[in-house]
Amino acid sequence: MNRSQQDRVVRKRPGKVRLQCLSVLGIALAFPAWAAPTQCGAHYWAGAAPDIVNARVASQTREVCFSAFGVMHSGVTRTPLWSAEHLTRERLDAARDMSRVNNFHSEPALPLTERAELKDYVRSGYDRGHMAPSADMPDARAQQESFSLSNMVPQNPENNRYLWAGIESSVRYLAQQRGDLYVITGPLFKGAQLTQLNGRVMVPSQLYKIVYDPRRQQASAYLATNEATGDYAVVTVADLEKLAGIDFFPEMPARVKSTLWRLPAPKAHEGGRKRDPKMPSYREINTVLDFLRTLLN
Repeated sequence: MNRSQQDRVVRKRPGKVRLQCLSVLGIALAFPAWAAPTQCGAHYWAGAAPDIVNARVASQTREVCFSAFGVMHSGVTRTPLWSAEHLTRERLDAARDMSRVNNFHSEPALPLTERAELKDYVRSGYDRGHMAPSADMPDARAQQESFSLSNMVPQNPENNRYLWAGIESSVRYLAQQRGDLYVITGPLFKGAQLTQLNGRVMVPSQLYKIVYDPRRQQASAYLATNEATGDYAVVTVADLEKLAGIDFFPEMPARVKSTLWRLPAPKAHEGGRKRDPKMPSYREINTVLDFLRTLLN
């Protein structure tokens, strides 16, 4: 185990009880919320990590603290439930000078039975999709850590390389403009027919990226299906929390959570590859959100 691995904080998520009724993984039941102190406080606004509002989702969760982002990892899905970052102008200036290393690796700090392995993704047809992007990482250590599979979900290749890459670029540009943003990125697992890679790693049905500007008190989230599509929605934090069953910002005022901030459209990102002509160009729609809302009714 190298020094950076030794320095990580990995802790199983304990909890305290608070009854609520929300739907996560497609099941609407009353379960306790799981809230606990975090060791990754530097990556969260006000030092407060999200609260999980479903015992089923909270099962086998472990917090993994990296140098530039924090992960809540699920041993059930073998993916992150979320990855959190504090993006600043200075951090992104430093990240511009970093070269992508592409050193994907399993996370040695997690138990073998709970973590994804490289072989799980082989010939799966899915990309290893970063939640905290490698292009956000300000130094070599953070760049290396971002390629941990604890920061990855199985992602549709066209989605990952075009729409999602465009969303990531737009958030970086916004952070450069605003100077200080908190970002939480993660998967949703909705519906009765969920796929698993190698019978182990669960494939998300949707992906989200929450952006919060604490100085201007503005917050919203990008939401997209995990498919070869250019369609996405911008939703309020309050709506996303209902869908995910997670209180992403426990200290955020309710009025901020319920107010829609029109986030910028994804930046064009062709990456030198020809776009699939069947894939629509980026367009903001309500279909994604409307579909997910039906699961709560």
